[in-house]
Amino acid sequence: MDVHDTAATGAARCPMYDGSFAADPQKVYDYLRAHGPAGPVELAPGVDATLVVGHETALRVLQNPALFARDGRRWTALNDGRVPLDSPVLPMMAYRPNCLFTDGAQHLRLRKAVTESLDRLNVTRIRRDVEPIAAYLIDQFSERGRADLINDYAKLLPLLMINKLFGCPAAIGDRVTSAMADMFDGRDALRASDELTACFMELVSLKRREPGDDITSWLVQHPAGLSDEELKDQLVMLVGAGVEPERNLIANSLLLLLDREGDNGPSMQIEDALDHVLLNNPPIANYATHFPVQDVDLGGVVVQANSPLVISFAGANSDPVLTSSGQAHSRGAHLAWGAGPHACPAKSPAQVIAVTAIELILNALPDLVLSVPAQKLEWRPGPFHRALATLPVQFSPTPATRMASAYGSSTAPRPAAVQQPAPAARVPAPAAQKPAKKGFWSSFLEIFRV
Repeated sequence: MDVHDTAATGAARCPMYDGSFAADPQKVYDYLRAHGPAGPVELAPGVDATLVVGHETALRVLQNPALFARDGRRWTALNDGRVPLDSPVLPMMAYRPNCLFTDGAQHLRLRKAVTESLDRLNVTRIRRDVEPIAAYLIDQFSERGRADLINDYAKLLPLLMINKLFGCPAAIGDRVTSAMADMFDGRDALRASDELTACFMELVSLKRREPGDDITSWLVQHPAGLSDEELKDQLVMLVGAGVEPERNLIANSLLLLLDREGDNGPSMQIEDALDHVLLNNPPIANYATHFPVQDVDLGGVVVQANSPLVISFAGANSDPVLTSSGQAHSRGAHLAWGAGPHACPAKSPAQVIAVTAIELILNALPDLVLSVPAQKLEWRPGPFHRALATLPVQFSPTPATRMASAYGSSTAPRPAAVQQPAPAARVPAPAAQKPAKKGFWSSFLEIFRV
């Protein structure tokens, strides 16, 4: 494990952005825990933080908003110019006026709008929206007999599902999908973040004029009276909560279920597999950045005021104190959904989406198996997520007919174009323009006429 020297509590500062951390993050959690319930880390080059790995200490931070604020404008190192403005972690840590990065009355007002809008979703609605998206994606690769369940399925399904739940029309949805994919994959993340912001401002404007049966419209119509800027930032927050974590929850659970060499994965129920992943391989392993309003002692580890304090959900879940108390394997004992006033507001929809997506692909491709041993799979570097780079599988090729048969999409051929007389020889025909390539969302909408 590569570490940097630091005087803090005898622990060295551990980098969390390289391949060695991605390969074995538990080694870092165990190392820090040997020195205390929290320790020094480097989230990205030039971005220092303190990582909480103790379960009891994590709860203390999460449940005490008066002492541990979420407002990133407090961040001393960023305000002093000591954090690179092009750092890949800034979009995940810098202040936005949404219910993730606010405190007090502002947080309560914004969170009420978000939670009450999400509460309008129900299991039937979510399953109804997931099923055609899953079928559409499976049909893209079912005839090949092989797939990468990350890039072909687990990555795309939450992207398209967000478009559906937000009520995105084709043009905006294609741009949202592309920007989200670039942002979460680290491809020019700041530009992608700006594009996502522009898309959501357009979407908010559209829904003010033409409301629909979707989350964006519900937020627009909420009695809290959110401004366009506030609406845009709540949508950005929901994307952060609904895409990367959902992708990893689906993929990590599929890995567990398909690992024939694992202890009990192949015999698990899907819901049990999700709980196992949330405890042992949480999709967002380290996040919930807090900024202490004063210097604070965390079990002998002194954290300076207004410096980033990150919760390791994975580290807290693996705390031996939790294991020895017998709580670790109790359903819901993990901290993967957070705790306190900033606990994840989308816990129920996220679980329904994951269960439905996993159930549908296992039913559609019943002989699905891993193409490589589970232990040879690579994990994507990054300080916040626990994310597979790929999940290659193979199965018996299946005709791509599920969409039409199961969901009644129109398969009737379109009317043939009316033949026009050829132009006179002296008048050159206009050059044919190559049609713009459709994105996944506009292609999906065209097939399902939704």
